[in-house]
Amino acid sequence: MTTNSSTAEVSKEPDRAEDRQGFDEITILWISEGMSCDGDTVSLTAADQPSIEDLVLGLIPGLPKVNLVNKVLSPSLGGEDFLAPYRAAVRGELAPFILVIEGSVPNQNIIEGDGYWTSFGNDPETGEPQPLNWWIDQLAPKAWAVVAAGTCATFGGIHAMSGNPTGCMGLADYLGWDYTSQGGLPIVNVPGCPIQPENFMETLVWVLYHAAGSAPPPPLDHMLRPQWLFGKTVHEGCDRGSYYEQASFAKDYNSPKCLVKTGCWGPVVNCNVPKRGWMAGIGGCPNVGGICIGCTMPGFPDAFMPFMDEPPGGTLSSLAIKPYGAVIRRLRGVTNELVNHEPRWRHNKRKLTSGYDPRWRPS
Repeated sequence: MTTNSSTAEVSKEPDRAEDRQGFDEITILWISEGMSCDGDTVSLTAADQPSIEDLVLGLIPGLPKVNLVNKVLSPSLGGEDFLAPYRAAVRGELAPFILVIEGSVPNQNIIEGDGYWTSFGNDPETGEPQPLNWWIDQLAPKAWAVVAAGTCATFGGIHAMSGNPTGCMGLADYLGWDYTSQGGLPIVNVPGCPIQPENFMETLVWVLYHAAGSAPPPPLDHMLRPQWLFGKTVHEGCDRGSYYEQASFAKDYNSPKCLVKTGCWGPVVNCNVPKRGWMAGIGGCPNVGGICIGCTMPGFPDAFMPFMDEPPGGTLSSLAIKPYGAVIRRLRGVTNELVNHEPRWRHNKRKLTSGYDPRWRPS
């Protein structure tokens, strides 16, 4: 395991982006050989604001030319041809580059004797597999920016749950939460299982505008997540939120009401998916009848299991709001009844009863 403090000196960034000369071209080295399912890469292909195609074709004004290296999206035949830019970066011959890690990072130190948890290519000299950890150790100190894509890479995710044999962790746990890239940036965490496509692309574009010298660094919270994306809870953007304040709770998954009593953790989970949707503004777990299981959170999955059970705070909060919700629901029902009728002067009789006075003049 390595941190930037034991490697080359980190370049110092000016306080203002406009004081720094930006890059005209940059490479994105994407490694999805962490413990993962490649779901984040697959999700990325659904982005359209902007799309990954817009990015690599140079259709977004003001960005550097982007060279994307990703095994799923690469036209390369694979093997050493595909690995060439990664090896060049290790030798210090490719700069600047953004390192994107997909998947959680296993603990190589717990292996006794030979072996590895996950690898990326083979050592040219020995022919032995090169573990993911080796690549991170070599590339992270040289990267202009490092981005963790998905909950596995950001916080460990499924593979890091209690009882796992691999000692998996998130990238910041591996490199250190105080890691700083060659561009003066901390790790940029974009959680999600998988990533919401626009969330990731929006963050990546911000980093690229910063690389171009035309934007400040992206604002991150204490868990290194983009603040503007993860600063609110699922509940605050949920289509069903209004049912909660009226104490109208679903008892099964066919109901349009609030799902908190059927296992939804939305009131305490930082995620914007219900407000943003999933693809083209459509979807978002509670919006389409699915409970929020907290997949963007550092404690996922352990802190939210078993998924289908009512959260511990659900009973208390629902009891606390029940009297208020019952009163509000009835008062709104009375008002709704009153405003669901047209005024009595809207009729087809011979006498005008709207209150119109032809002699009225403003004083």
